[in-house]
Amino acid sequence: MTGNQTEALIGMLVTFGVLVLMVLPSVIGIVRDRRIDRQLREAREAREAREAREDEGAGKETQKSSDRSTVPSTATWYAEGRRSKKLVSS
Repeated sequence: MTGNQTEALIGMLVTFGVLVLMVLPSVIGIVRDRRIDRQLREAREAREAREAREDEGAGKETQKSSDRSTVPSTATWYAEGRRSKKLVSS
């Protein structure tokens, strides 16, 4: 190998190394996200299976969201108060 070929080889290896260093964090992040997604999916499936077993064992109907009593949040209460003040003052 001549000096020019050696220099070109070293340049290509350095360029490839820099590329790997730039891509590596993204690849690690993708792998981590996929692992977390898999764990969440498995936990959801396990919870759904457990709830299905409990529903079969108890023989009860599931409660609808419209059946539950609701209490307005602080943000809703605050917004309602602001609206009524605007109406009174105008």
